[in-house]
Amino acid sequence: MALLELRGVGRTVSRVDDRPLVILNGVDLVVDVGDRLSIVGRSGSGKSTLLNLLGLLDSPTEGEIFFDDAPTRQFSARQRDVTRGRDVGFIFQQFNLLQGRTALENVMTPLLYDTGSAFWRRRSIATAMLERVGLGHRLASTPDRLSGGEQQRVAIARALVRGPRLILADEPTGALDIETGESVMALLDEIATASSAALVTITHDPAIAALATRRFRLERGVLVPWAEVLL
Repeated sequence: MALLELRGVGRTVSRVDDRPLVILNGVDLVVDVGDRLSIVGRSGSGKSTLLNLLGLLDSPTEGEIFFDDAPTRQFSARQRDVTRGRDVGFIFQQFNLLQGRTALENVMTPLLYDTGSAFWRRRSIATAMLERVGLGHRLASTPDRLSGGEQQRVAIARALVRGPRLILADEPTGALDIETGESVMALLDEIATASSAALVTITHDPAIAALATRRFRLERGVLVPWAEVLL
C-alpha cells in the first residue's frame, strides 16, 4: 500500500537576471508502507530538495504529491504541519541536537507538541526510546559529552519518538566512521522494521545505499532506478 507517491514532480526556482533553475524534473516515486529506499546523488543533484518535498517541508512547482492517497496540494498549512509532525521523522547528518540540553530533553522535544497522553508521559516515553537505542545510561548527558555515534543515536531516538510512518535519513552516517556508521544503519533498520515504518535514505555512499531493497540515482534532477550499486 502506497504511503507516499510523487507523480511527475518538478521543482524550479526563479532567478534574477538569469533563466529559471530546474532542480527536479518529472520525478515519479512510490514509497510503500515498510519500504526501504535509498537515493544516491552527487552534491547539487537535487537530493536535499527532494528530501524537503518527501517530508512536506516544501511543495513542487509541477506535478503532485500524495500522502495516504490524499493530494497534499490541497492541504492547509496546518494539515501539512500536523501530518509532518505525526507521520514523518527526520534524521540529519549533523545531528541538529539542542546544545546545553540533555539527551533526555532532546528526545522529549517532539512530544511537547503532542496534545494527547504522550505529552503527559513524555519523560517516560523518551526514556524508553533512549534505552531502545542503547543510551539508557546517558539520559543526563549533553551533546558535548557524547561521541559522534551517541549523538546520532540521540538524533534517531528524537526522530522516532512519536512513531513516524515515514523516516527520512539525510546522509545519516556522513559524520561517522565506517564501523559506527554501519552500526547506526543497522539500528535504524531494526527500529523501522519493528514499527513497520518506511525508511528513505539519501546518501552519496554506495555501501549505505546497497542496504536498501530499492535503490535510485538522482542525476541532474532526474530520478532513475539504480540496479547496480558498486561496493
